[in-house]
Amino acid sequence: MDDVINKIIKFRDARDWKQFHNPKDLAISLTLEASELLENFQWKSSDQAVDTNFDDIRDELADVLIYSLMLAHDLGIDVKGAILDKLEKNDKKYPIEKFKGTSKKYTEAE
Repeated sequence: MDDVINKIIKFRDARDWKQFHNPKDLAISLTLEASELLENFQWKSSDQAVDTNFDDIRDELADVLIYSLMLAHDLGIDVKGAILDKLEKNDKKYPIEKFKGTSKKYTEAE
């Protein structure tokens, strides 16, 4: 993953865009790109959206990931470590015996 992050940072720095990429604006951009990703699904079933908009979905997902990785890089967050830590927290929050096959949130567990 480091090689991908390095390519992203190299791309940004070659254009002198770091000056625009403070954490707040990266988070805003991430949200805007996530909305553009979501727009591909509007008024369609999931299957229809994927069938008709796959390339756009792929591009928008890439934008979301790029902004996420830039934000993590700039804040010194180890992406792999953050993901593994979050999976561990979710494992405790959503134990298999209570949540297998259900979409309930942890606050709705019996």
